[in-house]
Amino acid sequence: MTTPTTPPPVSGSTTAPASRLRNGELRRMVAHVLVYRAGAELTPRAIAQTLGRSSGAVGNALAALADSGHAERTSIKPLRYRATATTVDATTVPTPAPSGSPRRTRTPRTPAVPTGGATATVVTGPVTRPNGQIYHPRTLSGMPDVTALRKLRDAGVAALLYGPPGTGKTSVVEAAFGDLITVQGDGDTTVADLVGEYTQTPDGRFVFVHGPLVRAMREGRTLFIDDATLIPPTVLAVVYPAMDGRRQIIIKANGGETVDAAPGFYVVAGHNPGVHGAVLTDALASRFSVQIQVSTDYDLADQLKIDPRAVKVARNLATRQANGEIGWAPQLRELLAFHKIADVLDPTAAAGNLVGTAPEEDRDIVASVVRTVFGKPVTPLALGTRIQPTRP
Repeated sequence: MTTPTTPPPVSGSTTAPASRLRNGELRRMVAHVLVYRAGAELTPRAIAQTLGRSSGAVGNALAALADSGHAERTSIKPLRYRATATTVDATTVPTPAPSGSPRRTRTPRTPAVPTGGATATVVTGPVTRPNGQIYHPRTLSGMPDVTALRKLRDAGVAALLYGPPGTGKTSVVEAAFGDLITVQGDGDTTVADLVGEYTQTPDGRFVFVHGPLVRAMREGRTLFIDDATLIPPTVLAVVYPAMDGRRQIIIKANGGETVDAAPGFYVVAGHNPGVHGAVLTDALASRFSVQIQVSTDYDLADQLKIDPRAVKVARNLATRQANGEIGWAPQLRELLAFHKIADVLDPTAAAGNLVGTAPEEDRDIVASVVRTVFGKPVTPLALGTRIQPTRP
C-alpha cells in the first residue's frame, strides 16, 4: 500500500497561507507531516507545499524540531528531514523555539533509538550488525566483547580500539551499540564536520546544520570516531569537553551555542597504528581510559570455512610481522575477500589477489609464502592478451 502524500487535517490549525498561526503551531503541523510520512526524507519545500506555507517558515520550523531532537536532518544538499522516535510528541505540544545566543539545548525525553546499556540482554551468541552481517563475539576480560563494551559505556569509560585495518574494530563497535553515529576520520576532517556548519536553504536563507557530535550528545547516543588518529589534533580537541566532566561543548560558529550531553552519550574511537599519518597524541590517549588491542581471530576464519591454505598463509605472515620481518599480514577482511573471490573465480585467482593486495615492499615475501603453501607459483591478478573473436 502506498503512503498518501497529503496528511489528514491537523486539528486546531489551518493550512491557509494567509492565516496567522499561534506561536509554535507551525512546528506542530510540520511534525504532524513528518509523523504521517514516517520513514520518508522530506525537503522543506515538499512540506511547505503540503501545508500551504512558505518554504522559509517551514525550514525554520524543521530546524527548531531538529534542534530539540524531534526531527533528524538526513542530508544537507538538498536539505532533508525525517521523523525520529520523539517526533510524535511535538504533534500535540508545540516545541519551544531555541532562545537567543548563547543558548542551551533541551535534552529529548527519550533517546532516538535503544542505547544497548545496562538494561540490554547480555550477549550469548552472534550479533547482527546494521548492515545485516553477523558478528561473532570474542572474549574480552572473561566476557563477550560486546557485553564488555556496553558495560564500559554504562560506567562512562571511553574506549579506544587499536589494531591493523581489517581486524574487526568497526564490526565489534557496530555490534555493541545499536544507536551508533559514525564519523570517518581523515586528514581533511574539520571542526565543521563534527559540530556542523551553516548551509543555504532552497529559499536562499542560511541555517546552521548541526553535525554528528551534536546529534550524538543531544540524543544520548554513541559516537564512533573511526581512524581518530588521522584527524588533526586541533580538530579532534573539539570533542574533549564533551568527554570529560563538563559533558558539554560551545559552538562558537553558531553564536556561542552551548550543547549539553544527554544521558547515554558515549565516545568510542578506532586507531590503526600502522597507517601512514596516524598519530596517537598524549591528549587523545588520556581521554580514553581503556585501550583495547584488536587482532584477527584466525580460529574464526577456520570456523567460517575459509580455505585452510589461505588461513595458513595469514598465520605464517602474522608471525613474520610480529618478528619484524614484514610490515603487513592478511587480516580477517582479506581472508573473507579471498573466500568470495575463490567462489567467483577460483582459489588460484584468490591467492593471486592476496599477493597483489600486499604492499609492494612485502610482496616478494608474501608471494614466497603463498607459493610454499599452495605448492605452485602465484602472481598478482592481471589482464592477459586480447581474446580473439571466434570465427564461424
